[in-house]
Amino acid sequence: MVRNFKSGTKKMIFSFLFLLSFLIVINCNSQSDNSEGNSNPDNYRDKKAKNIILMIGDGMGVSHIYAGITANKGHLNIEKLMDIGFSKTHSADNYITDSGAGGTAIAIGYKTFNAGIGVDADTIPRETILEYAEENGKATGLVATSAITHATPASFIAHQPSRYLYEEIAGDFLKTDIEVFIGGGLNHFNKRKDDVDLTVALKDKGYQLVYELEGLKKINSGKLAGLLYEDAPPKYSEGRGDMLPVASMKAIEILSKDKDGFFLMIEGSQIDWAGHANDTKYIVDEMLDFDRTIGKVLEFAEKDGNTLVIVTADHETGGMGLNNGDLEKGEVIAKYTSGNHTGVMVPVFAYGPGSDNFRGIYENTGIFYKMMEAFGFSINEN
Repeated sequence: MVRNFKSGTKKMIFSFLFLLSFLIVINCNSQSDNSEGNSNPDNYRDKKAKNIILMIGDGMGVSHIYAGITANKGHLNIEKLMDIGFSKTHSADNYITDSGAGGTAIAIGYKTFNAGIGVDADTIPRETILEYAEENGKATGLVATSAITHATPASFIAHQPSRYLYEEIAGDFLKTDIEVFIGGGLNHFNKRKDDVDLTVALKDKGYQLVYELEGLKKINSGKLAGLLYEDAPPKYSEGRGDMLPVASMKAIEILSKDKDGFFLMIEGSQIDWAGHANDTKYIVDEMLDFDRTIGKVLEFAEKDGNTLVIVTADHETGGMGLNNGDLEKGEVIAKYTSGNHTGVMVPVFAYGPGSDNFRGIYENTGIFYKMMEAFGFSINEN
């Protein structure tokens, strides 16, 4: 059960501070409390990651996470990631970032202006972590519950002055050797103002095109372009079903065949949209879907032993505060201070080789450099 209220109150501030303190305490004790058997083995400490799976809950703040924990009656899979930090999310030109600047900071290690995609504050294109992975012989992929050309996934593959240049962003997919991408946004590839059908070019580049979720199950190897919806996928509650976990695990199945490893970014896109709507039920539905995917990803990482999993957000959305609730009933009562993004820090959770490097407080650009270090990559000097 969920209830919505819209108000700015002292209770919300106290709620956030309590949760912030709670997460810091968990982080400080992560090495001494292993009762669930889910903190990192000691031999991960000095080990390089063969694979990185970066999971971004767009708009996911601490309150969104605890709303999910409450609705699920006390537990989420995200709690298994015991190395915890916080990132500062401001963009180059604004205290409040948008998803373009937030995603780009993580993808390239530079702050940029709001709406910028894969470029620095001077609009200079910078190499993304996905492109570095390709350059170093690794397979790469993107999965999102938005259009695949939307701001966050676009930040890892495109270089454009505006997130709203969807058709240009679609064209940038053809400039890389990405192996797998799955989401919505088919119309940006085949119903364009220039009348160019990019799905033909994708086929010419060897991609297997899939237009429905069921079709993913038939693909086991090779290059895959899963353009499952004309525009954005629907809400989880309106028929999207298990698209995110199915698409994510299909991407892992294909990418893990590369002997050199892989980089995969998975976005729970609609946590953000739910925050904009101040819709608590929508937030909870999307959080639980994202968390189910986290659980499946962690199962792979635990068996594999060479995979770094990072779960974070590009920003918080809605100024969500939890004013009351019931863990036994799964009841969440929330208030909101905004219908937009806020400037608070967001959590970073990590598991696997190099995960201890993600503790502490740092700029969102730091996530890029920590991933580069985990892979053992060197920065290309421009």
